[in-house]
Amino acid sequence: MSVRLMVVDDHRLLAEALASALKLRGHRVLAAAAPTSGAAELVVSRAPEVCLFGTATPAEPGTFDPIARIGRERPQVAVVVLGPVPSPRGIAAAFAAGAAGYVRHDERIEGVERAIIKARAGEAAVAPQLLRAAFAELINPAVQPDDEGQRLLRMLTPREVEVLVRVAEGEDTRLIAAGMGIASSTARTHVQRVLMKLDVGSRLEAAALAARTGLLDRAALDTRQGPDLPA
Repeated sequence: MSVRLMVVDDHRLLAEALASALKLRGHRVLAAAAPTSGAAELVVSRAPEVCLFGTATPAEPGTFDPIARIGRERPQVAVVVLGPVPSPRGIAAAFAAGAAGYVRHDERIEGVERAIIKARAGEAAVAPQLLRAAFAELINPAVQPDDEGQRLLRMLTPREVEVLVRVAEGEDTRLIAAGMGIASSTARTHVQRVLMKLDVGSRLEAAALAARTGLLDRAALDTRQGPDLPA
């Protein structure tokens, strides 16, 4: 069953090798090209039935933007992503952009061909083992202790970050004001904002939360490296 297709990969040699293998199996390859950022233009101009979209970074922001454009301008074209064993975010991003399938880049040519045929028929072309691995990671995600600290740190202004560091070091309002060159009333306001943003009821709780999540170390580093901002 011959399919009219295109192969696009950030590595031209990989695209050409896969295109040659598919030609030998009787498929009509309209183009083998790189990089994937130009996939949309090629697909819009050539209108294949299937586009094989090779990427080494499925979880990177913007990777699948060309697929979204293909969906808008050539919705009849099925796109199958060829990539590494991805995180659930990588698979989700591919399908959210409009991909019809996801195949591991080390899959045998027979597996790639099956995905092409399924995608052309309007079926989801993704190996069951990939879905199982994705669901397993979603159910039991890897522990990433820095995530909470990063989220909390993004809630604070640079001035509030400095206040938090001083609070954690045991400084009272007078010392915070003197050390930062601001009025005591301003220092008190900064402290209250920090407590409110961190959703804690006391300075001791704020310091404990910052230490537990890694926020304190990050905040201290940012304070040493960041610019001296006005109150």
